[in-house]
Amino acid sequence: MTISGTVFNFKNLNSIFVAMILVTGGTGLVGAHLLLHLLVNGETSVRAIYRNPKQIEKTKSLFQKANHLELFTHIDWMQADILEVPSLELAFQGVDYVYHCAALISFDPNEEQQLRKVNIEGTANIVNFCIDYKIKKLCHVSSIAALGDLNQNQHIITESTEWNPEVLHSDYAISKYGAEMEVWRAQQEGVAVVIVNPGIILGAGFWNQGSGLFFTQIKKGFPFYTLGTSAYVAVQDVVVIMRKLMNSDCNGERFALVSENKSYKQIILSIAEAIGASKPKINATEFLLNIAWRLDWFFSKVFRTKRKISKHGAISLLNTDMISNQKITDYLNCNFEPIEDCVRRLAKEFKEK
Repeated sequence: MTISGTVFNFKNLNSIFVAMILVTGGTGLVGAHLLLHLLVNGETSVRAIYRNPKQIEKTKSLFQKANHLELFTHIDWMQADILEVPSLELAFQGVDYVYHCAALISFDPNEEQQLRKVNIEGTANIVNFCIDYKIKKLCHVSSIAALGDLNQNQHIITESTEWNPEVLHSDYAISKYGAEMEVWRAQQEGVAVVIVNPGIILGAGFWNQGSGLFFTQIKKGFPFYTLGTSAYVAVQDVVVIMRKLMNSDCNGERFALVSENKSYKQIILSIAEAIGASKPKINATEFLLNIAWRLDWFFSKVFRTKRKISKHGAISLLNTDMISNQKITDYLNCNFEPIEDCVRRLAKEFKEK
């Protein structure tokens, strides 16, 4: 086609338009590593939202550590809060794809209302904008805490394990399950969605929060361990899989992202050995944990301190249920970094920080 002497080739029109990607929680562990992964792999139109400008420095440091500081300047940072609708109006302008990584992680029973507000109401706001702005695809970062509950004599949890509302769950688990319900609402309204349920995510750069506290607290000296188990995964594996799922035809599915199931004793001993800290020697039995959560409750009431362990937290430290990664390994034929290798790599970065 020719207009005023200019030739237009409609076959190449798609190459002119670059999809805009929005990342919520860009200053958190998953969001920051996702931004790095997206930009290193050629994405050129990436927007991230933040609440506190100081928190951006954590993401910047991650890019600097990876020798990609020049890519950090390509991020379109926009101040917004998933609980403030007017700020999201601006953030969603021109957006095609959304990675929803923002969430509150807390196991303090005193923060129940805030957990529900941020994780459920905040996700509902993101979903509403995805529907209104006709977003092409939404990837939501959930948690293994939102997976189902096993019946008696069952030991392996999968994506199809049903949630039992009569079972005791942490407030965090309930909030993440509620967030997933909002994401399924988006699918019902025509938005392509995919949910990932990572295990405990191990990653560098955030040593004073989340799983980074394992390294920080063990370095200070942590005498206890339990024989309960949980599932673990490296943050690099999480973000790689998220991008692959977003670039696939996958819609209306969720995937447990787990490298290995390990006991807390194994993880704590591995980290202690890797960073040269004292190894824990006291097995925190059910009896000790029951005393611990009651004392913690008492001191939180008297001194108004933040809860460190709740009743559900004590129960979870003794839980031996296993999480299966069969669905995602079959779907993407992916391999996860072994947790021992991940711990050694992170220990090296922790000691260098």
